[in-house]
Amino acid sequence: MTGPQQSTPDAVPSAADVTFRPSPQRTLGVEWELGLVDPQSLDLTSRAHELLDLANAPGDDTHARPTRTRSTVTKELLTNTVEIVTGICANAGEAASDLRDGLARVRRAADEIGVDLYGGGSHPFARWEDQEVTAGQRYATLIDRTQWWGRQMVIFGVHVHVGIRSAAKVWPLVNGLLTYHPHLTALSASSPYWSGEDTGYASNRTMLFQQLPTAGLPFQFETWAQYRAYLADVFTTGVITDPTELRWDIRPSMTLGTIEVRACDGFARVQDVVAVAAFIHCLTANLEKQLDDGTLPPPLPPWHVQENKWRAARYGLDAIIIRDAQSSEGPVVDDIHALLDRLEPTARRLGCTAELAGIEDILRRGAGYQRMQAAVSADGSGDLRAAVRAMLVTD
Repeated sequence: MTGPQQSTPDAVPSAADVTFRPSPQRTLGVEWELGLVDPQSLDLTSRAHELLDLANAPGDDTHARPTRTRSTVTKELLTNTVEIVTGICANAGEAASDLRDGLARVRRAADEIGVDLYGGGSHPFARWEDQEVTAGQRYATLIDRTQWWGRQMVIFGVHVHVGIRSAAKVWPLVNGLLTYHPHLTALSASSPYWSGEDTGYASNRTMLFQQLPTAGLPFQFETWAQYRAYLADVFTTGVITDPTELRWDIRPSMTLGTIEVRACDGFARVQDVVAVAAFIHCLTANLEKQLDDGTLPPPLPPWHVQENKWRAARYGLDAIIIRDAQSSEGPVVDDIHALLDRLEPTARRLGCTAELAGIEDILRRGAGYQRMQAAVSADGSGDLRAAVRAMLVTD
């Protein structure tokens, strides 16, 4: 016997009323989630409301607010998390400026209340049972519906928005970007530990987040009309009441006129966030050019996409991925190097050559999961606080 299900809402929203508002330019936006940790215990601490009050306070003699205010600092699902959000940017260089502005405000507030900032995809040993949910109807509804799985979402990520100039382009580009899901997962993987255990995964966050009923990989719609028909179904049956409740790894954002890529674990450096943002910006622009030229390759079959996601989450930068519908395979790192060469002309057009080069730096230094594992190994005692220290935000 099953328990009661969510009832169908009295006023069913209409898919016809959901409109994609195209972006006039191929713009860029970034959202960067950060955990708050106690400097002594290095455990998560639920002090976001204090930090947000200070970071967003009007300027006065003691809390001087910077003159730049394009970036915003906002709350998230749990009170151990804050999010830095850029303004609408032309390229990754502008996004970097916004992120540094937001981080400066967050750091000043964090120093004042005595907390450190953590950039990993999940915390190595925090107990999910101890975390507090942020007040608000949207969060309360999510937890009420998802229960045990929703309460476990003690995770941190980076979301990247790219402006799209026509609704008709959205799903061909989403499907094209799914080919590169494992590349993004491998580069950003920074959640190998969970509740004090070594999970054996480079990105346990990836596997955990997809347990929510409307999260994970998107369906591969071919047209906007197919997506609108899907929305009509899920509105009518009460699955969701708003498209933002579809928490897919890659999704359209109606009001912003963007494709939002949500596949990445967290990062501990602005430079790394910006590098991946540039990578996504260039990938999307390159795919759009192929779409316009009629040369866009067919999307990977859904079973290949699903397998690649798992391989990247499990093995990170050591993953062997499926490259095409003919089932040829190769190392994800080789693919990333080849992509960087192929995207160089696009990066020049977008003005983000230097930022895109940061991907090579991630490959040289190691992804977050590799640095966390190396820190624990070097400690010699198995103390997972070493993994937290490896992902404290330093710039």
